[in-house]
Formats: sequence, structure tokens, C-alpha cells
Amino acid sequence: MPTIERGSTLRTTRGKRFNDETRTECNVRTSKMKATIALLAVGGLALAGCASGSRDTDGGGAETELLTTTEPAVGDAGKIVWNSAYGELASLDPIKAFNYPENQVVANLCETLYQVQPDLSVQPHLATSAESADGKTWVLGIRDDVTFWDGSPMTVDDVIFSLNRHLDPDEGSYWASATTANIESIEQTADWEVTVELAEPDAVFTDSLSNMVGVVVQEDYREEAGENYGNPDAGVMCTGPYQVGDWKQGQSITLDRYDGYWNQDRAAKTAQIEIGFVVDSTAISNGLSTGEIQGSYDVPLAALGQLSSSDSGALHYGEGLQIMAIIPTGNGAFADPAVRRAITRATDREAIAETVYEGTASASRSVVPEAAWSQNPEVAQLRDDSLPDLGYDVEAAKHELDAAEADLSAPIKIAYPSERGFYADILNEMARGAQELGVTLEPVGVPSAQFGAFFSDAAAREGYDGFVTTNYLGSSEPLPHLRSLSETDGDQNYSGFSDPAIDAKLAEARAEVDPTRRAELTVEAEALIMEQQPWVPVTDLWVRLYMDASITGAPASFVYLYYPWAADLGTAE
Repeated sequence: MPTIERGSTLRTTRGKRFNDETRTECNVRTSKMKATIALLAVGGLALAGCASGSRDTDGGGAETELLTTTEPAVGDAGKIVWNSAYGELASLDPIKAFNYPENQVVANLCETLYQVQPDLSVQPHLATSAESADGKTWVLGIRDDVTFWDGSPMTVDDVIFSLNRHLDPDEGSYWASATTANIESIEQTADWEVTVELAEPDAVFTDSLSNMVGVVVQEDYREEAGENYGNPDAGVMCTGPYQVGDWKQGQSITLDRYDGYWNQDRAAKTAQIEIGFVVDSTAISNGLSTGEIQGSYDVPLAALGQLSSSDSGALHYGEGLQIMAIIPTGNGAFADPAVRRAITRATDREAIAETVYEGTASASRSVVPEAAWSQNPEVAQLRDDSLPDLGYDVEAAKHELDAAEADLSAPIKIAYPSERGFYADILNEMARGAQELGVTLEPVGVPSAQFGAFFSDAAAREGYDGFVTTNYLGSSEPLPHLRSLSETDGDQNYSGFSDPAIDAKLAEARAEVDPTRRAELTVEAEALIMEQQPWVPVTDLWVRLYMDASITGAPASFVYLYYPWAADLGTAE
């Protein structure tokens, strides 16, 4: 396992294997789990986004274009063998799809009222429209031409039933959150119309309908399946371009094209997709190199060297919606915002991006990754002017530390899952920077089986000042993510952080129905948040996608958790 000694600079790690880097620990889920997803992750899950940017990935001036999509597919490949680098899914039930294995599969089967697109925009899908004059009363138009795989029509009752599943504690939705808790009623108000009444204004409510909150399933099938719903024997009944084929537990799951799909303009291009559950990085690398596996998202860092020179296919990179960050617990010196700001500026986060993440990341400017703002270019300059400078600058870091009121004599203990060596590398670099300030930052490895409890049990966090996360947004809208981690009662606010000015600004933005003004208010809130750093951002991550030369079409952005990516796959010629 690579290590970094104090006082040294980060060493290049290409070719060295991080243990289990293609596996993940998720938050312990309960029926009140968060809709803005926090994952403890593996070696540099990568994100792809808009093709409007580029990055220097080798320090030598070569730039990698950050893609939204790959070249469109030409025809039906018959069967494509793909891989889920995080292993096997636990359930096909959309309300239990709160992790990479589940979401990658379910996104091709079950459809949402609104749908995020490869360019990260959000558009109506099973809904035709959504209108609200005040952000509280939302009138949704529903399509009248959608069928389930059994040929029966999707009804307004199915839509209402599906939304209500997140409000029913007996269903145990992992997507129950502040968004769904804000729903007061869901009623049919016309033949193909549903009205949702909210307790408080939420001008970005429709963005939540583009993730699993907005999935529509068939009510009758759910009721008949009972406790077996989502299991290999019962499966699900949805409206997507693929339906469930053969689920060989421990090996793979096959998705079969639904030839009666309601939207023939977006019908699946390939008849069958077999998704394997290989998690070993060497096996993934060898499988992709030989063509035994034809494609995969989340390519392991350790595989990049081999695959970058492979003749069998190509790597594709892009910007996306995921960050690596440190979450304070509210204990010790790390509870002081001045200490957090100082450590951020004393850490060479670009070096972390270039070495630990093999040049497939960039230093974060905020807790919101850059791509999340791609749909709001009109506020780009305001954001540039508003966000505080987080650049590597030890003298500036010392100046920040002058404002600290905390006792700096005790070490700042940051926990990480001990099986994930790359986290140790990151924290060692942060410790080196802290040492230059006269502060001791101590990385503490915790077995992964225990580490998941940090996200659900305050007692598990006792004795630690912070813990790592690789976290991604539930949609491309920045506001819900900011609320989740910084509002006084935010569902990812693990430290008890509270700032009335931030709460007020977030509430003002949430209630603002004018998109431009809402974006401006969100930028103002983000700037206030970054002055306090309730989370300490480290790197924005890219998507790492590999495809065999014989196939193409897969989105290169982070939409593969919510968008039917497999339907775009097909032959390259």
C-alpha cells in the first residue's frame, strides 16, 4: 500500500494497486436516509460532465477533453457484456436503489417523471410538464401513452402510488428525505394531472423527480409481489427500455430490450446487456483489455496505466457531480472554521488530484462540484467573484489560523476506512500541510464494517474530529446539496453546524421561483458556506469510462445512476 511520509511530496502511484478500490461502503440506510447521496468510496470514482472544459492530466501540458457523451451508436450489437465495478446489486426496488450497483441497473429499467440528460440538464419524461406559481403547489401533467412491460397502461394512480411510497414508513424508502417530508398531499386533479402540495416552497422540486424519488412503478405488481418485490424471483414492473432478464446471483444480471417501449425514438439500440459483478481491479483491467468485458464505468485507478495503452478500446473522461471531502464531527480543533480554512489552504489538493487520482480529478473550489453549475452559466462570473480562494498557499493558511480560537495542542483525528489506502495517502498529504502550521492531523484507519456507522450513529463518531466521504449530488441542481450539508437540520450535517445567515439565504433561494435570481441567491449562500466550510472539500472527481472499440454510445457523464445509459449502447460501425 503506498504511503507518503511527512515532509515529502506526493509520489506517483500509477501501477500500484489500492486494496479493494473498486468497492464501496455506503451509509447505513434507514427509512429516513438522505436523498442527496453520501457514499464512502473507492479509489477515485470518476465523473464525466459537459464537454465545455478540459484539464491538464499529466502535468506536462496535455489536456483531456471532458465529455458529456461518446460517439453515437450505429446499430444493434446483439449482446454487450458490461461490468458493475462495485459488485452486485441488493435489490431492484427503485426506492432501495441508493448505491452504485442498484442505480446502474435500475436506471435502465424504471423511469422517472423528470429525467436528467447526459448534458446534466433536467427535462420532463413520464411527466409532460410541471407548473407552480409559488413553489408550493405543483401541477404535474402526466403522459397518457406509456405502457409497462406487460403491455398495461401507466395510470395516474400508479404515479400517485409511486410518489407515496416515499412517504410510507412501512415501505422503508432509502430516498425519504427533507424533500419528501415537505410533501403534504398528492392528488389527482384532472384526467392526466397530479397536484402535489408542499408545506414550504421548493422551487427546485422537479429536480428531485429526476432521481429515484420520481420513479413510477406499477401499483398492482408491487402489491402482489409483497415482501419479494425487487428480489430475483419477483423483480419489478416498470416502463423502461429494458426489462429484467436472468439474474444469476453472485455472477451477473441480464437486461433484455423491451420491444414495446413507449418511446420508440429512444428505444434501446442493443437487444441484451449482461452486467457482471467483478470487483477485483486486476480482473477488471484484464477483462477490459482482452475484450471479455466490453465496458465499465468507475474504472479502477490501478487499471488506468494498462488500459491507457490498450489496443482493445479507449478510456473516456469527463467532469461530474462527485467530490471527495472531509466531514467534521463538531469535536476538537476541527470544529473551528478558522482551523478548517487553514488546513484547506495548507493542503496541496492539486497534487492529490494529479497523483492519488492519477490526473482524473481537480482541486475543489467548493463543496459543490463545478459541473453542477453547468446549467447556470449566467452566474459563472458572480460565482467566481464570490467564492473564497481555497488555493494552496501556506502563508495564507497561517493567516487563517491566526483567527482560530480552538486549542491546537491536541491532534485532529480524521477517520477513514482502513481498507482504502488512497484515503490514507490523501490524509497524509493533509497532515503534511497541517504540520507546516504547527497543527497535528492524525489519520485513523477504521475497519469498513464499522466505518459505515459514521453516517448514521453519533456514538460511532465519538473520539474523532472528522471522517472522509466521497459524495455525489442527487441531481445537477446545487441547492439541495448545499441545504443537506449546511442547514441547521440538514440530513448530512453531522457536526451540528448552524449559521442563521446561511439558513436564511438557503430558504430564500429555495422559495425563489425565478431561475436566474434563485441561482444568484444560491451562489450567495454557497459563498457564505465556503467561508465556514461545514465540510472541507478536497477534489472534484471525473467519470472514468472504458469501452471496447466495437461499441460506443454510452453517456460519459455522471447520469449513469439515473439515466438509461445502456439504451444508448450499440455498435461503433
